[in-house]
Amino acid sequence: MSFSDLFDSGTHRRNLGHFASIVNLAAVDGEINPEEEKVLRRLAIKLDIDDSEYKQTMKTPEKFPVNPPNTIERRLERLYDALTIIFADHDMDAQEEFLLKRYAVALGFSSEDSETIIKRSIKILGRQLSFDDYLYLLERK
Repeated sequence: MSFSDLFDSGTHRRNLGHFASIVNLAAVDGEINPEEEKVLRRLAIKLDIDDSEYKQTMKTPEKFPVNPPNTIERRLERLYDALTIIFADHDMDAQEEFLLKRYAVALGFSSEDSETIIKRSIKILGRQLSFDDYLYLLERK
């Protein structure tokens, strides 16, 4: 096994953990609706999750741990992905917000930072922005 194979498998494990966290967020309000399913399918492709991994993760997302990225931008991207799935049905309930805060802390944000980021994100994402626009607005004072 080469060094690059080790890196790829670590990245893939992080992607699986991230995807499983997003599946948990999508399922928190009951059944995963068609809009959420569409976002999950797109996210699986983006994260290089194959069909068998997708099915396994959809059945038992709790089996996959959260492995936070090293950079703040990658953490924000993961949080953005989570927010995208939550806002797929154009609504965020209290339970989704609670889980999102827990996920933000699991990604490495402090409780205070996660609270601030999520509040600003809710205001920003009510407009359905791309990640680049989201990042720009989030960092703007």
